[in-house]
Amino acid sequence: MKRLFLLVLIIILSLTPPALALGGKQPEINQPAPEFTLSTNTGDGEISLSDYRGKWVVLYFYPKDFTSGCTLEARRFQQDLPQYQQRNAEILGVSADDVDSHAQFCDSEGLQFPLLADTTGEVSKKYGSWLGVMSLRHTFLIDPEGIIREIFLGVNPAIHSQEVLARLDQLIQ
Repeated sequence: MKRLFLLVLIIILSLTPPALALGGKQPEINQPAPEFTLSTNTGDGEISLSDYRGKWVVLYFYPKDFTSGCTLEARRFQQDLPQYQQRNAEILGVSADDVDSHAQFCDSEGLQFPLLADTTGEVSKKYGSWLGVMSLRHTFLIDPEGIIREIFLGVNPAIHSQEVLARLDQLIQ
């Protein structure tokens, strides 16, 4: 029953217009991305956004490991990972799930990019991507100097990775 409730909530949130999404105010495009340090599933302890200076960062927030939309979105990012790497870009996924859940999710789906545990929602709140108990489906494209260059709100998991790649190509030119 709890899983069904979460699924219904995620569906409702994905259909909610961004302006109504209660996640707070997003940082602005062309402004520095809020710094953070979070625990990761990779066994490396913690990673910080500043660890990725010199690279493009796709920072994507998602509601819950193992749910259909989140699984589809992660699979698409994984499928396109070589294309991101060719563009000097790293993918970082963030949700309120803990490190153990992220590790199981990565193992289950063969994900080769870090998932970060924002169990208190602190980082999701900084990015205006928090709804009380879970992260909203938002993505921030951050340039090698740590500046936000694009924000995607209320994304479609099936095509989102390709949208991000297309925008990254525009920004790199």
